[in-house]
Parts: sequence; C-alpha cells; structure tokens
Amino acid sequence: MTVPSVAPCRGGTWPPGTTVADAMLRRPKVCPPQTTVAQAWDVFADGHVHALLVVARGVLLAVVERADLEGAPPDAPAVERGQLLGRVVGPDADLDATWRAMTGRRLAVVDPRGTLLGLLCLKRSRRGFCSAADVAAREAERAQQAR
Repeated sequence: MTVPSVAPCRGGTWPPGTTVADAMLRRPKVCPPQTTVAQAWDVFADGHVHALLVVARGVLLAVVERADLEGAPPDAPAVERGQLLGRVVGPDADLDATWRAMTGRRLAVVDPRGTLLGLLCLKRSRRGFCSAADVAAREAERAQQAR
C-alpha cells in the first residue's frame, strides 16, 4: 500500500494496514563509521538534518542526534556517541501506532538483521511524514539559492 504524500486522514490516523514501509524514505543519506564528531556537526549545519545514520556494509551502526554530540571531542568517532535504542523501527510496524509513539522526528527503518531500509521522517507539523518529493523539492530550492 502506498499512501499519497503520507498525510493522516481525519482524526490523525492512517488507513488500517498502513505500515512504516509505506511512509519511509527509501534512500536516506548515510555516513560511514569513520565520520568524526566535527564532520557530524557539519552535517547538522543543515537545519533539515535531525539524525545522522552511521552505516557499514548496509548495516545501521548508530543513529546520532545533535544532543549526542554535546561536549564530545571533535576528532572522536560520531558512531560512539549515537545509539539504536528508541531510534529504530521495523518496516512492518503499524504507521499510526508508530506515529503516536514517536518522541523524536526521525526513526531509522531496519530489518531484523539491522540492515538499513529507510528513514521515517516526521514533518515539523507532526501531522504527516516527509516524502521523497518533499526532500527533492528542498534540495532543488537549496541549489537554486546557492546560485
């Protein structure tokens, strides 16, 4: 099932049977394990980035958020500051239940072996999820502004 623009229906719920896989971004940006804290801060300079996904050979090692980096030495590996607990979800999880339980704005989507499948990105309004089209539009806007 694909949910157009993944906006909630009336009452803030999605159609029954809608899963995290229906709403996730399938090609999230990732960083390698050797990414340093200083490099992670550079990535977070973009206000749209809320989580750094550290991946090796397709397996998610850590989800790093800004707060994880506070006070860390710039040359330290960012992967050591991140965690998975509370920051990952399976693709078959019910989207509405996941949305209601989310405390942050991002959840990495992984299979049982830890392979990164995607990223669930809650919009600022907290009423829907970012789509690939949303991400592409922001990138095009930034490219236009850079000219």
